[in-house]
Amino acid sequence: MVGAGVLSLPFAMSNLGWGPGIVILVLSWVITLFTLWQMVEMHEMVPGKRFDRYHELGQHAFGEKLGLWIVVPQQLICEVGVDIVYMVTGGKSLQKIHIIARKDKDPIKLTYFIMIFASAQFVLSHLPNFNSISGISLAAAVMSLSYSTIACTASVHKGVQPGVEYGYLAQSTSGTAFNFFTALGDIAFAYSGHNVVLEIQAIIPSSPEKPSKKPMWRGVVIAYIVVALCYFPVAFIGYYTFGNKVDDNILISLEKPEWLIITANMFVVIHVIGGYQLFAMPVFDMIESLLVKKLHFRPTTRLRFITRNTYVAFTMLVGITFPFFGGLLGFFGGFAFSPTTYFLPCVIWLIIKKPRKFSLSWFVNWICITLGVLLMILSPIGGLRNIILQAKNYKFYD
Repeated sequence: MVGAGVLSLPFAMSNLGWGPGIVILVLSWVITLFTLWQMVEMHEMVPGKRFDRYHELGQHAFGEKLGLWIVVPQQLICEVGVDIVYMVTGGKSLQKIHIIARKDKDPIKLTYFIMIFASAQFVLSHLPNFNSISGISLAAAVMSLSYSTIACTASVHKGVQPGVEYGYLAQSTSGTAFNFFTALGDIAFAYSGHNVVLEIQAIIPSSPEKPSKKPMWRGVVIAYIVVALCYFPVAFIGYYTFGNKVDDNILISLEKPEWLIITANMFVVIHVIGGYQLFAMPVFDMIESLLVKKLHFRPTTRLRFITRNTYVAFTMLVGITFPFFGGLLGFFGGFAFSPTTYFLPCVIWLIIKKPRKFSLSWFVNWICITLGVLLMILSPIGGLRNIILQAKNYKFYD
């Protein structure tokens, strides 16, 4: 649950300000915990059947064809978007390690570091399923907690910077508004576990006496307590330390102690190596199922080799082309994650559970839907503007 999006939360706070930032960060935590509970509950809502994929739940709610077209594109955009961002994150962290270690030497271009990071994914992508990456996932979880702790403690150690300011950095009202929209997407991106929660729950044994939702919900609660302990201190302390001058990745703003910042960036690399696979596995499953069941390809090792390497190469190429961490987070956070995380579970819940009109459940779901739709509309606008502004001075493939 704790993703690399935590690194951008101080930057999001700088674009939101103290009041709105605290409210939106806490509100997002509450809403996404609520929608995650809904998904855990709906996994086995039909006796004798388990919805092991997000699109299966969507098909049950919207119908076979419509459910597929509503859920699958959104889920694909989420998972591919995360993998692209993780390509950029892994490359930038490797570059930061190199810059600190070599100091005044000429830095190697970011493109090569993204390619180095991708080389690990070309190998790991051929692992068969979620169980086979459990060790990698565990390491990724430990690393995410570690670099979040380092980001927080290193900010405290650095202390409030001289002349720190907490006002909006943009000089115009429109610039402030667009940055505000981008920050909404940055926060949405940080809560990105919903897209694979049903796949994870599917590997938990279940029986009528001991349904999978009980251990799954315990895991979710523990995960969200850890999320709160990581996200809130990093966001608030990072913003308090650097103000509106904080980078879109808090570890880029931190320079000393050098050994600790190198360690933190190494933890980020290890985390996103595992995180990439967690979001890539469902994509591999979708692509290979389509090729075998619909296009009648033979399920051979060669097919797996070609499809998985092609996918990794695609995400690497897009990451190299648009290595803009903050803009990508803002765009994908709103465009992709707000539907699948903030309001699609609520829509499905209303269709299937049919709570009484104007009841508490009915009101809560419609509030989440309204906020999620606004997030989906506004934050990609800010993220796309951010990407365009950064691209103006960026030399592609140079």
